[in-house]
Amino acid sequence: METKSENACFGGVQGVYTHTATSTSCDMTFGLFLPPQAKDGDVPVLWYLSGLTCTHENAMTKAGAQAWAAEAGIALVFPDTSPRGEGVADDDAYDLGQGAGFYVNATQAPWDPHFRMWDYITDELPQLLFGEFPLDPDRQGITGHSMGGHGALTMAMRLKGRFRSVSAFSPICNPTQSDWGQKQLTAYLGEDSGQWAAHDASLLMAETGFDGPMLIDTGTKDQFLDLLKPEALASAIATKRQQAVFRMQPGYDHSYFFVSTFMADHVAFHAEELLG
Repeated sequence: METKSENACFGGVQGVYTHTATSTSCDMTFGLFLPPQAKDGDVPVLWYLSGLTCTHENAMTKAGAQAWAAEAGIALVFPDTSPRGEGVADDDAYDLGQGAGFYVNATQAPWDPHFRMWDYITDELPQLLFGEFPLDPDRQGITGHSMGGHGALTMAMRLKGRFRSVSAFSPICNPTQSDWGQKQLTAYLGEDSGQWAAHDASLLMAETGFDGPMLIDTGTKDQFLDLLKPEALASAIATKRQQAVFRMQPGYDHSYFFVSTFMADHVAFHAEELLG
């Protein structure tokens, strides 16, 4: 692991690090904010998964999460959204390829050698983080925005017992029925739609739900509402009688102005579970 930068931030440290990942067969970069409380021992962890076209930098610099995390004493992890570099497959479209990993393990050429973001986020990166930094693996929450909201919800529901809490900003809720999903799942996983269900939050909600609290915010003026399909997840939550707060925020769009507006709510939501 190589330290790219470390900056003092709200009494803690905002770092950026790179390492050679075996799961993605390339170098990967991630951001990690350690709150001041990490000087005294292991702290809880909140994972933040970013959306289409983003890197580790977007939420790290735009979401305003560090101030609230420092106050609560929670670390923040900002992974990248896909493998990158020379020899890594890409596409001219912004919603496929580099920057658009969709947090799945690709099985189809040309994506399968590198696009194994599920294994990277759920296995390899946690092993690195908990081995190198003062983080508590028994106190984890996960959140994300858009494509990252999709990843956060699917990981929370599939990895039983891993996360105490899950939240999402404008998540892609029903990718098997959306152009933000059908295109990418076909490319990465193949034509058999039966392989897609494990990466659809609405289907997972109907099948298993989440053993803990859930918070979801989406703006009523989100320009991608028809692609996000929040109504599918809301219906599944109601049918499952899932413990959840599902909010449609009037006037807000898909941008980081929206994310930063409600970030304090989300950090406080996770803090209640991780520190309670």
